[in-house]
Amino acid sequence: MTEASRDAFLGGRVTALQPRAGHHRSGLDAVLLAAAFGQRTVGAVVDLGAGAGVAGFCLAARAEATRVTLAEREPDLVALAREAAALPENIGFAGRLSFAEVDILDAAKREAAGLGADRFDGVLMNPPFHDEGSVRASPDSARARAHVLDAGGLDGWFRAAAALLAGGGSLAVILPAARLGDLLASVARRFGGVAILPVHARADEAAIRVLARGVKGSRAPVTLLPGFVLHEGEGNAFSPAARALLGDGASLADVHMSWRRLGFDP
Repeated sequence: MTEASRDAFLGGRVTALQPRAGHHRSGLDAVLLAAAFGQRTVGAVVDLGAGAGVAGFCLAARAEATRVTLAEREPDLVALAREAAALPENIGFAGRLSFAEVDILDAAKREAAGLGADRFDGVLMNPPFHDEGSVRASPDSARARAHVLDAGGLDGWFRAAAALLAGGGSLAVILPAARLGDLLASVARRFGGVAILPVHARADEAAIRVLARGVKGSRAPVTLLPGFVLHEGEGNAFSPAARALLGDGASLADVHMSWRRLGFDP
């Protein structure tokens, strides 16, 4: 049995069970990713590579008209997500969650798991971001799989997202800023109206992450937005906007004017 910690998110509106060791543990990136979709999001959304469910849980807690499928290939993580969904703290959204233990890069396995083509209105994903052979992988195989891409590379994740989304559906993805070029190459010909939000630790520092949202089938151009800043000053205190996302359950549309103006969350 996997030893797990109980981790609270969104000021206690969400409680996740995450492995103490041996797997990737979700945190800030997952909460930022979920915040790409606002309170008025509707329809079916799938979280690809959901891990223990943090991003999908945060989205379901915020957007009460969504149904969220957590798609993850590691059985231990799927089991923890199911267990967490049954906690009293998560009762408000647990009935809108479903779970799929599946390798999302395999189209036949996706179909067999009920993840059919053109089925979803939204996709969330925080994929592995190291290319095979580019880094020294963790000796723990499950943790290594969470951080190192398969031979198909990053593009396979975007191919899967495009296949799952219905026309006009939205993808949200978060990656290290260094992978911006790969992100743009992978969304080309699949998604349009792509908004790129650089995420900075501090206002005077280079971006550490890029959060992007795009629409399947759109022909609108790419938009590079003003950055989102996590910390104020020299300490570790979060900025007011970051505190609203992390602690109050706000979405990006609530705290970032340029994101709201895009009309993703009317």
